[in-house]
Amino acid sequence: MLRWRLLVSTLIIAPLVALLILDYRFHFGVPGIWLSPLLVLFTVLGVAEVLDLLAAKNLRPAAWSVQAGALLVIAASLAPLIGRLAGGSNSSGEPWAQLGWPLAAFVAAVALAFVGEMVRYQGPGGVIVNVALAVFTVAYVAVLMTFLNALRLYHDSGWGMAALVSVIFVTKMSDTGAYACGRLWGRHKLAPVLSPKKTIEGAIGGLVTACLCSWLFFATLLPILAGPQAAVPPLWACLVYGLVVGVAGMIGDLSESLLKRDMECKDSSRWMPGLGGILDVLDSLLLAAPAGYFCWISGFLGP
Repeated sequence: MLRWRLLVSTLIIAPLVALLILDYRFHFGVPGIWLSPLLVLFTVLGVAEVLDLLAAKNLRPAAWSVQAGALLVIAASLAPLIGRLAGGSNSSGEPWAQLGWPLAAFVAAVALAFVGEMVRYQGPGGVIVNVALAVFTVAYVAVLMTFLNALRLYHDSGWGMAALVSVIFVTKMSDTGAYACGRLWGRHKLAPVLSPKKTIEGAIGGLVTACLCSWLFFATLLPILAGPQAAVPPLWACLVYGLVVGVAGMIGDLSESLLKRDMECKDSSRWMPGLGGILDVLDSLLLAAPAGYFCWISGFLGP
């Protein structure tokens, strides 16, 4: 299992790194142009996996309305990119303003959830549950995914790439640290019913790893991505950032475990041996991305 895990992880990491490099070096004045198709693909796959999890308990919101709503939200988050492709301003806009279009699209997605149930309505029973599950799925996958794009568009191309890479790097290294420390020293169960393999020692190791990797990122990679003139944040800011992103990532990981346990499914999907499905890869990032984004726009990490 570990061999498959390492192999599949490598097959995922290598193309992702290549796309990040392409988007950083050759974005033609449109940051996100290489990464946006991946964002759309992951959203579609993630929504499909949530719908499959729900189907395991015979919970079936109107799939077309859920996918359409999720795509609306993602498309809205790409509005700055689309504007640049159309020859608009190179400015990404104010950070809070970037969230306006996805929020408006989410309102439309809620309406679509109701329409989806109206179209197939046959009689009382199940409508409220289906609408609630449709809205939940769009929020859990699409809305949270928009923060990855918002990180890429933060401030300018160099700082935006730094923001995005920092979240991915710290979150995934925290996952790795938790896994390694849990295997080596794990004795006390963190959540024995929810996720029996996770330990308190692993969680502590993951948070320590997150803090160390945060400091490492800002000390070494930030000047490369944002330019040598970029001021490295003070040590306390690096450690706080690592802790916030690490904790959010762990909550994201446990949140998906909660969904799988409730639906009595081991993995969100089985198409990636050793890892499961796309949600098993993205679970920690789904909550780490918003946490990281709000740290960046707070101003204590960069411009």
